[in-house]
Amino acid sequence: MPNDFSVSKIRRTMNTHEKRAEAPAESSSTLIIIVAVGAAIVIAGFFYLLLRSTRIAPGGEPTLQGAIRSGSPEFEKEVHNIVLDTPEADEAKRPLGDIVMSLHTTVRNLTGKTVNGLEMWAAVVDHQGKPVKQRTVVIIPTRQPELPPNKTLPVSILLEGLSDKDDRADIRMAVSAFKFKQ
Repeated sequence: MPNDFSVSKIRRTMNTHEKRAEAPAESSSTLIIIVAVGAAIVIAGFFYLLLRSTRIAPGGEPTLQGAIRSGSPEFEKEVHNIVLDTPEADEAKRPLGDIVMSLHTTVRNLTGKTVNGLEMWAAVVDHQGKPVKQRTVVIIPTRQPELPPNKTLPVSILLEGLSDKDDRADIRMAVSAFKFKQ
């Protein structure tokens, strides 16, 4: 009988060791899955915050602070010396189904002063002259630090979210505000 007892004890010992050997493999694969899910959640959260931070606030596009705007005597005097070439447009249909239009012009600084702030308005208008899609963009200093006297600057403004149904009769671009270097 001692043999039976010894064999039984050995079997129980082996079963216990086998179970212990299996347990780390199961727990390590569970740990790997938990870490992978946690990492995926962290990465998804990071991309969500990144995308959210690049969107424009509901208030609209940023504006040029402290600029000379329409209605002021200096604006009416100087805006005629910031000349825009006739605008042109390119359009493309995106896979999402909407149309993107890129409006282009060249700005000429004939003021005799260095422009260190320039805000421009661009729009696609319908047959009644009402904007279908419009956008105001700070060109200087966002895209270029300044525009010296008698120099030119090519400007392109992107208008997104147009559809085939929109009445797109014409395009318009204008200077909406500017600042001069002191």
